[in-house]
Amino acid sequence: MTTFLFYFFAILTVVAAAGVIAARSPMYSAMSLVGTFFCLAAIYALLLAHTIAVLQVLVYAGAIMVLFLFVIMLLSLGEAVGPAKVTFPRVVGGIASAVLFAFLVVAARPFVPVGAQPPPSFGTLQSIGAQLYTQWLAPFEAVSLRVLVARVGAVVVAKSRV
Repeated sequence: MTTFLFYFFAILTVVAAAGVIAARSPMYSAMSLVGTFFCLAAIYALLLAHTIAVLQVLVYAGAIMVLFLFVIMLLSLGEAVGPAKVTFPRVVGGIASAVLFAFLVVAARPFVPVGAQPPPSFGTLQSIGAQLYTQWLAPFEAVSLRVLVARVGAVVVAKSRV
């Protein structure tokens, strides 16, 4: 049953991510991104990373998406965008994306152990906190600073229109 659910949520994640790209309205695109985040949280839960699953919902589906929707509403991007034209750069980008995806699939194959169980401390708050505040402290602070700059930038851009 776990394997079936994993593939179900994986396919649903890809469909929701395609909805992010294919949506004509930025609001529908943002809502598809929320669906993608929830499907990823379900996959994390199936992989016994419950802490990461909860953080996925709280941080990304909650806080980050509120920020995105705030920017979309401030910039008045609610109206639909015109039809996309097929241009040479888009075709090259699509082909490059497909090739990169193929390379990632081939590269990830040897690293997927079949039937392997994670260590008992995998995904616990203690192990995540120990890694986050020792090895990854500088990148963590850089990301928080970047989010703050994005919020200030969104307000500055929206304020010039008002």
